[in-house]
Amino acid sequence: MVWIAGAEFTMGSDRHYPEEAPAHSVAVDGFWIDRTPVTNAEFRRFVEATGHVTVAETAPRAEDYPDARPELLVASSAVFRKPRGPVDLRRPYTWWIHVRNANWRHPQGPQSSLKGLDDHPVVHVAWDDVEAYARWAGKELPTEAEWELAARGGLDGAAYAWGEELTPGGQHMANVWQGDFPVHNDRLDGYELTSPVGAFPANGYGLVDMIGNVWEWTADWYVDAHEVPHACCTVATPRGAVMEASIDPRQPGLPVPRKVMKGGSHLCAPNYCQRYRPAARMPQAIDTATSHLGFRCVVRQP
Repeated sequence: MVWIAGAEFTMGSDRHYPEEAPAHSVAVDGFWIDRTPVTNAEFRRFVEATGHVTVAETAPRAEDYPDARPELLVASSAVFRKPRGPVDLRRPYTWWIHVRNANWRHPQGPQSSLKGLDDHPVVHVAWDDVEAYARWAGKELPTEAEWELAARGGLDGAAYAWGEELTPGGQHMANVWQGDFPVHNDRLDGYELTSPVGAFPANGYGLVDMIGNVWEWTADWYVDAHEVPHACCTVATPRGAVMEASIDPRQPGLPVPRKVMKGGSHLCAPNYCQRYRPAARMPQAIDTATSHLGFRCVVRQP
């Protein structure tokens, strides 16, 4: 793990996506954070020690999803599938497919394996899975503010974790998509899917893969914009109210709360999802795992 000294920094951004605003000052106490995302090898040790069965390996219960078609209530997870031709970028389900028996052991589906992927980030982990791993490891999940402070690497307010250019001097600094997403990846950074942790330069704090490769879970419930407390005081909000506010208003029939995920992934591209930045944030339903979402942990000072 790497020690991140307590600091005050500018969180969020006013020059990118609306959910990142407003940029505001946040003070964070010091903490330790994993140098890399949790890898397949590390997650395997956890599973072997505890017998944990992930959400993606478990068939959903009909009583939890009363409107779901019975044939969909099977062990599965969301896997990226490259379309054969141009698609409407407003319809992500043209490239996201729920694949039966896709899980952390079989990241591309039941015919795939982890051969050669021990040092890649574990994926297909839902919120219950990452919480269970953190408890076993004696750690916790980072808050969004902790994660963003660590990702910035000391560059307060910079667009990227390494400065103001995506590819300074033509150098690829993270595993992201080059080309016409989601149809063609030029692989100029050397990778089509996930990459081994540490394949790209560390940030100013010595952390790797904070940007790109896989999105990472944080502990915060998602709301559509940063809520900045008044200068005079901080108002406590009941946990249940925060959870309710995090439910996707576009899907009132699916009352599943969402956490904030950070960092972007190998699927973020200039023509679609420019979220390979510390300020970027997206919602993720806590019951859902995907082929481009992982995590890392923190340990806070007693």
